[in-house]
Formats: sequence, structure tokens, C-alpha cells
Amino acid sequence: MFMNQSAVLETELAPYFTTKAPFQFPIDFRAGFVKYWPIVSLVLLILTLPAILIFLGIGTAFLPFSYLGGVAAGFGYTISMVLTIGRVVLWALALPGLFNRKRQGWVLSYYAQLISITASIFSFSVFGILFGLLFLMLLFQVREYYN
Repeated sequence: MFMNQSAVLETELAPYFTTKAPFQFPIDFRAGFVKYWPIVSLVLLILTLPAILIFLGIGTAFLPFSYLGGVAAGFGYTISMVLTIGRVVLWALALPGLFNRKRQGWVLSYYAQLISITASIFSFSVFGILFGLLFLMLLFQVREYYN
């Protein structure tokens, strides 16, 4: 599944984040990213796990009350929780592939980043959207390191 086929929107987005991108990350930076990102990602996942569990526990407890602010507020909160869970699961699943520089790791990281950008759009986080697009550009520029 991951080896021969392009990921959803990968072919369409690739030119905008590589050849048509406003800038290219330096090759040394890309190589360092590929080398150290799995370790940094693992550490961040371990450090954020307690916060995520608290968020899910408290978030689930407050889920019915989020609809008191209106259906739109409750729906937005629910979507945010679902997207967060999906992003963290994909992030964790990508780790073995990132450590082994396999395309599967890149594809799962790509999907996690798309989910992250979608969550930023739902929460109207301009910083989240910009950071997500910048990270997506970096992912596309290191894509060739993963086979």
C-alpha cells in the first residue's frame, strides 16, 4: 500500500512544497532532520502522553457540557478531540518507519500532518496552520530519504 501508490493528495501537493516552494531547506538541515526527527518525535510523544491522557479524560468528561455553548461549539470540540486522537495514533505508528527510513513512516507522518492542519483550521489557529504548512513543506523536501 505505501510502497507503490501515492498518498492522498501527495502528487498534487508535491510541486507546491518542493519545486514551487518559496524556499528550499538546506541539504544539511534535511539530513539532520531525517536523522534526528524520529528520536525527537519519540521523546515528544512520551512527554505529551500524560497530557494527552489527561486531555482525553477531562475532555471526555466535559464533552456533554461543550454542547451547552451551542451545537457549533460542541461539534467543534468533538471534532478537535477526534482529530487529536487520530493525529497522535498516526504519529506513534509512523515511528518504526521513521527510524528505518521507510516510506510507510513518511506516509503516516504526512497523514498526521494533514490531520494537524485540519485541526488547526477547525480551531481557527493561524499559527497552527502556518506551522503545519511549513512542516509539511519540510516533509515533502525530505521525502526522497524514505524508500
